[in-house]
Amino acid sequence: MSSLHFYIVDVFAETKYTGNQLAVFTNAADLTSEQMQLIAKEINYSETTFLTSPSQILGGYNVRIFTPEQELPFAGHPTLGTAYVLQKELIKIPVQQIFLNLKIGQVPVNFEYINNVVESLWMQQKAPTFRQMLAVETVGEILRVEPEEIDSRFPIQEVSTGVPFIIVPMKTLKSLQKIKINQEKYFQLVATTDAKSILTFCPETYHPYNHLNVRVFCDFFGIPEDPATGSANGCLAGYLVEYCYFNSQKISIRVEQGYEIKRPSLLLLEAEKKDTGAIEVRVGGKAIMTAKGEFL
Repeated sequence: MSSLHFYIVDVFAETKYTGNQLAVFTNAADLTSEQMQLIAKEINYSETTFLTSPSQILGGYNVRIFTPEQELPFAGHPTLGTAYVLQKELIKIPVQQIFLNLKIGQVPVNFEYINNVVESLWMQQKAPTFRQMLAVETVGEILRVEPEEIDSRFPIQEVSTGVPFIIVPMKTLKSLQKIKINQEKYFQLVATTDAKSILTFCPETYHPYNHLNVRVFCDFFGIPEDPATGSANGCLAGYLVEYCYFNSQKISIRVEQGYEIKRPSLLLLEAEKKDTGAIEVRVGGKAIMTAKGEFL
C-alpha cells in the first residue's frame, strides 16, 4: 500500500481540541473496504472518512464514512469536516457549495466566509421521518433515570434524516448529567429498533446563550458517547419542529454537546415545517484543522 495522506479536523468546535475529531484520507481510491475499516479502527475516532474520487463525479465527490466498527451511510460531522478539508486543501479557493456523494445520496454543504476564510459550514439533511414511539419505563431503565425525569409532554421516538436515532426529552441538566447506559438493556432494545443510538436533550444548559444541552450514546457503533453528532442533531431539529417544542414550527438554535466528556461542542440547528408538511433541516458549525500527515 502506498502512503495515504490524511488530515485531522475538529468539527463543531469553537477552539482547537474541542468538538468532534475527524480523520480525513484524501487519496483513498485504491483502498478496499476492509482496509478502510482497519484504518478507521486504528484511528479510533468516532468516524473516519475516505475520499475515493479526487475529482467530481456527477457533480460531487465520492466519500465513505467508517466508525471503528462499521461503515455508515451518513454522519454529520464527517460530512462537514470532509467538505472543509476538500475546500481548504484540494480546491484551495472559496466556493459557496460542495456536494458529497454518500451512501444515502448526494449531500450539499454550504460555506460562509470572512475575508475568504471559512467561518462556518452548513449541510442540508434529508427531511426527517418519524417512526415508532418507545415507553418511558423501558428507556428510563436503559438510561438509569426515573420515569419522572423524562419530559412526558413529548414522545420518545425514533427519528431519521438518513441515520435513525432514538430521541429522549429530559427535564433537567442534572438528570442528563447522571445518565449511565445499562448495556444489557440497551442492546436488548436496539435489537428490536431501526435506531441503534440514543440522543437525550434538555432545555437547561451550561451556557445561557445556548438553547439545549445534548448527549448522544452509540455503543452499538463502538462509540460509548459522541462529543458532537450532526446526524443526530438533524433528527432532533426535525423533532423540535414536529412537536413545537419551542412553540414554533420554525427554529434557529444553538445546541451544546460533549461537555460531560470534556469535548465541548457547538452545533447550529435550523429547521422549518413547510406548507407541504415536509420539514427542512440544516445543521451547521465550525471546523478547525489540527494536524496532517501520512499513513505508511
